[in-house]
Formats: sequence, C-alpha cells, structure tokens
Amino acid sequence: MTTTKRDLTQKVSEAVGIKKMDAARVVNSLFAAMRESLINGERIEIRGFGVFEVKNTKPKPAARNPRTGEIIYVPARRKTHFKPGKLLKQALHKPIE
Repeated sequence: MTTTKRDLTQKVSEAVGIKKMDAARVVNSLFAAMRESLINGERIEIRGFGVFEVKNTKPKPAARNPRTGEIIYVPARRKTHFKPGKLLKQALHKPIE
C-alpha cells in the first residue's frame, strides 16, 4: 500500500482539526521547505523519524552501455540518502503480526 500526499493531508486535517485546504497548504509548505534545504545541500534531522542527507557520488570514467557495449563517461552527481531514526528503526524491526 502507498501513502500519497493527499492521504497525508487528510491525516493532518483530522489530527489537527483544520480544513483540508489548510492542511494541504501546510503539507505542501513542509515538502517545499525540505526540497529547498536538500537542494542547498543541507541536512534535515527530524528527531524520532530520521535524517535526510545529500551525498556526492564519484564520477565513473569507464561505464559501459549494456545495449551497445559503448564505453561512456558518467559524471559525479548528488543523491539523497535517508537514515531512519532510533524510534522508526525499532518500530520497523518488530515482527509482523
């Protein structure tokens, strides 16, 4: 099962007791702020949930295209990394009931 942004908006609306439109603005603002921080290379730490980081990859000067066999250059880039927090990790390690 997948939780969408709409589902998160519904949950926030019910938990806080506000209109769905207001909750949608809150959720969209949160994701926009997180996106902006990650684009700027900043680390996002949410206690009890986890840490989002941006990590640099190394360039690969001798990668091979599997279709053509051609050797290509893959430049260095940035990627996101998520490390779950202690509480989330404990909850995920419990046996499935």
